[in-house]
Amino acid sequence: MEIRNIRTFLRVAELQSFTKAADQLGYSQAVVTVQIKQLEEELGTQLFDRIGRHIKLTEHGIQFMDHAMKVLKAAEDASTFVHKDENPSGKLRIGSIASLSMGVLPPVLLEFRTLCPQVETSIETSRFVTELLDMMRQNDVDLLYFLDRKLYSSEWIKVFERPETIVFVTYPSHPLAGKKDVPIERLLEEPLILTTRGVSYCDDLEQLLAAQGLELHPFLEIGDTDVIIKLLLQQAGISFLPQYLVQEYLDAGILTMITTDIPVIQMWSQLIYHKNKWITPQMRIFIDLVKKHAGVEIN
Repeated sequence: MEIRNIRTFLRVAELQSFTKAADQLGYSQAVVTVQIKQLEEELGTQLFDRIGRHIKLTEHGIQFMDHAMKVLKAAEDASTFVHKDENPSGKLRIGSIASLSMGVLPPVLLEFRTLCPQVETSIETSRFVTELLDMMRQNDVDLLYFLDRKLYSSEWIKVFERPETIVFVTYPSHPLAGKKDVPIERLLEEPLILTTRGVSYCDDLEQLLAAQGLELHPFLEIGDTDVIIKLLLQQAGISFLPQYLVQEYLDAGILTMITTDIPVIQMWSQLIYHKNKWITPQMRIFIDLVKKHAGVEIN
């Protein structure tokens, strides 16, 4: 049983397309078709249903997935043993939200560059987790690092999650700066600069206020959190942002938090990959670095 045929099977299963698998693997579609046929003949069963232009794993195909992953893992472990002193090469594609890529990823990426100088790294960002999940399903990214409520799915493997507090923040000379248990009605009287609707933590805030018969009326909504922070530094108002994004400004005393009489809103930063994804050495290193910088014990 050829390892390359098993690798092709997993890529076809992941993309649900012979054509896309051929493009990514650098084969012609005819070669992919032959490899799958060889594998099916060896196993004595059909792995894919081919109906028109659509393909889908058969029941035996689904059952073979776990065996295929174990075979490739064993092959990778053997290769890693032989080439353990070599640096990983290739690509690493990360899907993330802008705030994480600005506030959390820079030190991770710097160390990753030192450990994997031959790996080409790219980051695709979006404000919306649904768009990122679509990228993962289409195999446009290898890993997703996003901020949202705790999400789970049989489609993916979650390797890391951490609670992230969302805070009201403003400039130090603001009348409400540093205040505790400020009535939310009072805070809503102030100019608010918020991220665009549809971002999870703003949606939660909106729902929390709606339960009390209150509404958000920001004077500015913008998807770029970097712009929001710059406006706060120019004393433009109050915002509602992940604490990790403004922590360095809070520590420096150039921004300050406001606590209110509503419950604290908490989201979770989460790192996932598709369950059918073959884990490359650079993916493993990046996962370990995210855990390390978050203070999580690495197994």
